[in-house]
Amino acid sequence: MRLIKVALANVKTTVGAVRSNVQRARAMADKMSAEHVTLAVFPEQLVSGYPPEDLVQWHKFVEVQRKELEAFAKALEVSHTVFVLGVTVALSAHRYNCAAVVHRGRVLGLVPKEKLPTYNVFYEKRTFTRGTPFMREDVWDGVPLGDMLFRFDWGVLGVEVCEDIWTPDGPMRRRCNHGAEIVCNVSASPYRLGVQSTRREMIATRSSDNQCTIAYANQVGGQDGLIFDGGGFVSQNGRLLHESARFVEGFETTVLDLDRTQRLRAENTTWRSDAVHAVANEQKMVVVEALERGADRSTLKYPVPPGVSFFLPPPAAPRVEAREAFCEELLDALALGLGDYFEKNRFKLIGIALSGGRDSLLALLIAWRYAERRFGPAKKAEAQQLIRTFYMPTRYSSSKTQSAAELIAKELGVPFAINSIEEAFARELDAAKAMLQPGESLNPITEQNIQARIRGARMWNWSNATGGLFLQTGNMSEKAMGYTTIGGDLEGGISVISNLPKTVVIYLLDYLAEKTGFQGIKGVLSHPAGPELAANQEGEKELMPFPILDACFALYAGEKLAPSDVKLALQSLFPQVPAERLGENVDRFFRYFSQSIYKWVQAPLGLHVGNLDLDRERALQLPVVQSLEWGNEK
Repeated sequence: MRLIKVALANVKTTVGAVRSNVQRARAMADKMSAEHVTLAVFPEQLVSGYPPEDLVQWHKFVEVQRKELEAFAKALEVSHTVFVLGVTVALSAHRYNCAAVVHRGRVLGLVPKEKLPTYNVFYEKRTFTRGTPFMREDVWDGVPLGDMLFRFDWGVLGVEVCEDIWTPDGPMRRRCNHGAEIVCNVSASPYRLGVQSTRREMIATRSSDNQCTIAYANQVGGQDGLIFDGGGFVSQNGRLLHESARFVEGFETTVLDLDRTQRLRAENTTWRSDAVHAVANEQKMVVVEALERGADRSTLKYPVPPGVSFFLPPPAAPRVEAREAFCEELLDALALGLGDYFEKNRFKLIGIALSGGRDSLLALLIAWRYAERRFGPAKKAEAQQLIRTFYMPTRYSSSKTQSAAELIAKELGVPFAINSIEEAFARELDAAKAMLQPGESLNPITEQNIQARIRGARMWNWSNATGGLFLQTGNMSEKAMGYTTIGGDLEGGISVISNLPKTVVIYLLDYLAEKTGFQGIKGVLSHPAGPELAANQEGEKELMPFPILDACFALYAGEKLAPSDVKLALQSLFPQVPAERLGENVDRFFRYFSQSIYKWVQAPLGLHVGNLDLDRERALQLPVVQSLEWGNEK
């Protein structure tokens, strides 16, 4: 047997906090060393935080990372654990996103990322240079940088960075053919709904294809609008050995037998044949020989199979209903993203304009989830005082929404204030009319927007006075349609649910109403959704039924269907709705959507929870000025 103990670390980093990031990792590394961990894997760009974006163009930003990495290595000089962590390295005009291998006080080598993503939320080719096969350079007084392996007294190690594992033709294949038994992937993979099952399957596939052991560590925490969920994996030759907890900082360990990887390779004639062919037709890969012995492995025990049986299935884990799993994961992600944005930017309070409607209610419940978890049951009063809610009625506000808003605030125990804006609304109506020329008049939309803008201004004033984070509470469906006001309800310090479709908002509230029993949630859900900026307003009557709206958005923005194809697809999705009415809805959607891009590009940062959202810098990049002639054939 060749037993080794592997640790996977989920670390909360902040971009630019190079000393603090390394200190967090150092605290974990000391504990790992005390536990005689053989190999410890930390996330991508641990030193700088991820994503550093254009900051890597500052020489000082990159140079200081070398100093912090060397300090990390020096502090762990007496440790026999091998550490793998992410860092930026400069070489001439190039910047490399690297995995550093540290052992016994030295940086043994730096391996650059080869696959640089430039899609969805990533822009790495803008700033980083890719590593290349069999690359070899020397940096930092002789520290090797390039495509290499590392040999220790316990086995042969290969390392790679994040995206390198997301393709079957990545560097893992080459390194395993040349002898790597275990491959560490240092990752900063953002959360998106459903991604964990994709990662699990992909990593198992890679370890099977390459007949190797994979140790995958992922960043955790929020950075701007991105959310990282952590959750590492150890997979040996296609078999999942360990899966780390998500959404929490810390590290977990597992013991495995590397001889098993070698045995399975020996048995696999296809792998051996491919490896022989590759080595015969490629350059010889550099292997860095570690001069110092590794961690003590004498006390490690052979890993016991689940259920203590090699032939029987493990005991069934408690089954979680699909609805609960979906809602809890999504709410955990949003609470983590909001909480880290709040803490890392050093805000003092969280403020919400609570309308008595669905969107602001869900934003409040997400903020409450964060506050509860931050302070715990013993400090409930501190959690309650972290959040402030404000109800700002006009002549159009109903007693139902006021009662629902007041009730949920009371149930949570958070401060609630009623601040009427009716007088300010009347004054602003008069002021707006005074600016018009003879024959001009205010239209109903302007009257609605005036109310929203007064509320937005008041929340900004509160934010300025208290150092509070003012939450923008609009959803993705209404944002896509421009059913929002620039300078009003589109305002805020961060958008909490701007990447949730309205149907998902309602789904989450239904779940939370059932789970918590809060009567305030039921009160909000008891009346039709509407902004209450005019008499008897209902969102679905002014726009279209939300399921149809969300389907239009998914088919156009997600599936990239033309308007004519969207109409056909909707007939399959909603056969009970007349085709003529569906066609009218599609025409309305495209008209409103294309006319509203200028609005949503001005919205604050939103929390990313899916592959599709309306953050122009991160996801859906559409021209503000455009025509739909291409999609409307005559």
